[in-house]
Amino acid sequence: MSANFCLKCGTGLEFRDIDGTKRKACPRCDFIFWGDYSVGVGALVIKDEKFLLVKRAHNPGKGYWTNPGGYIEQLESIEDTIIREVEEESGIKAKVKGIVAIRDLPRNIHNLYVAFAMEYMCGIPRPDGVESDEAGFYSLEEIESMNVAPFTRWLIQVAYHGESKGLIKDNDPVVPIHDSILFKV
Repeated sequence: MSANFCLKCGTGLEFRDIDGTKRKACPRCDFIFWGDYSVGVGALVIKDEKFLLVKRAHNPGKGYWTNPGGYIEQLESIEDTIIREVEEESGIKAKVKGIVAIRDLPRNIHNLYVAFAMEYMCGIPRPDGVESDEAGFYSLEEIESMNVAPFTRWLIQVAYHGESKGLIKDNDPVVPIHDSILFKV
């Protein structure tokens, strides 16, 4: 999907050179269409040495076991998104510990995926019946014989064998930045 009209004033967009790249821009106001992007999030929740997985109920990936996750809503923080997605898809309440991996997938709609290590708080795994049709905690041994999506297998290995705690939320930044949620090493 690409914009053809200005999202501010409705004027037809034209191509202009913006910092050496041809971009769609409005000839009437200051609007520049920077491109189509999406930000996905995923959770790696561990309880008693087992990972939380959900079985996808629809495409893409129908029938694969994956870590719970989804896409950020426009006015929702990334942290609120992953907490919501875990509870929606699995019935589990969990809190963010840190960021353990990032995937960059350049394509027509450029996708950035942020994977969070999360601390199990409470709940019994249950699928939502819409996005997931099964949910549970599984050991590495059990996961070996399951139909787990390759990207989820990679994330599990990163989370299990990681050499650091990843990026953690900076709750008390040295330099506070208004309206920003910051993560640091």
